[in-house]
Amino acid sequence: MTQAKATQLHHVRWLTAQPLAEVFAALNGDGEEARIVGGAVRNALLGEPPGDIDLATTATPEEVARRAHAASFKAVPTGVDHGTVTIVAHGHPFEVTTLREDVETFGRKAKVAFGRDWRADAERRDFTMNALSLSADGTVHDYVGGLSDLKARRVRFIGDPAKRIAEDYLRILRFFRFHALYGDGDSDREGLHACIAGREGLRGLSRERVRMELFKLLVAPLAAPTLTNMSDAGLLQLVLGGVAQLASMDNMVRIEAAIGAESDAARRLGALAVLIEEDASRLSERLRLSNVEHRRLYAMAEGWRHLSPAISEQDRRALLYRLDAESFTDRVLLAWARSGASVDDAGWQALVNLPRRWPIPVFPLRAAEFIARGVAKGPALGAAMQAAEEAWITAGFPDTRAEIEAIASRIAEPHRSRPPS
Repeated sequence: MTQAKATQLHHVRWLTAQPLAEVFAALNGDGEEARIVGGAVRNALLGEPPGDIDLATTATPEEVARRAHAASFKAVPTGVDHGTVTIVAHGHPFEVTTLREDVETFGRKAKVAFGRDWRADAERRDFTMNALSLSADGTVHDYVGGLSDLKARRVRFIGDPAKRIAEDYLRILRFFRFHALYGDGDSDREGLHACIAGREGLRGLSRERVRMELFKLLVAPLAAPTLTNMSDAGLLQLVLGGVAQLASMDNMVRIEAAIGAESDAARRLGALAVLIEEDASRLSERLRLSNVEHRRLYAMAEGWRHLSPAISEQDRRALLYRLDAESFTDRVLLAWARSGASVDDAGWQALVNLPRRWPIPVFPLRAAEFIARGVAKGPALGAAMQAAEEAWITAGFPDTRAEIEAIASRIAEPHRSRPPS
């Protein structure tokens, strides 16, 4: 059995700030202890913002709720069957979970028993760096070697990797996602082999859970090399249901960094897996994407092949007007990533910067102006409006009233059903 290790965290301001300090005061004492667990501890050791702050406690859910109410906090039984109560203190939510031991493990439906053993609770978690706990006084407790693994930037399963994976096959994707976030160098060999051996278990996961992990992985700092490792291991094809375009994904990451664009999961997914419209539809079904995500991928696939810095300024503006800024940027970046051009190519930079230097104008004509020119309401009016908008675009988006009215009069003429009033 590994001897527990501890270290002291100093100058972590959020640890002693309100309302967390008040929550600790409510939960600690009279034989009970609460500690911060999970990502907040890991992030504190890495000098990063804590994110959500979750706590574990020796107290039962009923005792947690009683103490919360005694401190005038709200207690919400968000997962009481698994021992979780959310304490809302001064508007800030804190998930508080009673220490647990697995009785039966079968994915997310594992049966658990409440306990008071911090080591047993740590040993039931996935990776060593996620099993650290932090006391109110700044003491970090380590029962599984998480401190040394975190220092080495090594993502390592707790205990037998195959057993941890069999408990929940989503841990295969989490293994790669955490390596993309915090890893350095090659993946842990034993963990990688277990992921490969258990890869068929990915087929039984819900599409929503796979999408969630994949999207988090796609925007991680080491996303590109990690996805290459997944592909080499035969895992990425199971997730995507098709061939991965690893080079364009890598190029997309580099281009985003070069132009100062935010890392975007949907855009990177397009670079990784979308060549034609059917790819967008397949991914939407396979990952249960939102309608917005599906539309973005479809728009990227629809016309990226026809984009290059050689297109005229008028054609650029017309495309931007028809697509909107986000879709235009998605499509240009995808075309750029697959063009073979360098990240400092001036032509591509000018093209992708069009939304910044040219605000998309609003079509200046309204239905009333065509009705006044004798176009009746109904199909004729709709056709006239559409034709006028196309004429306005072709003319280069004129903004003087004389030019706009000339377009309206010219288009209205063949659509008239009565003399203008």
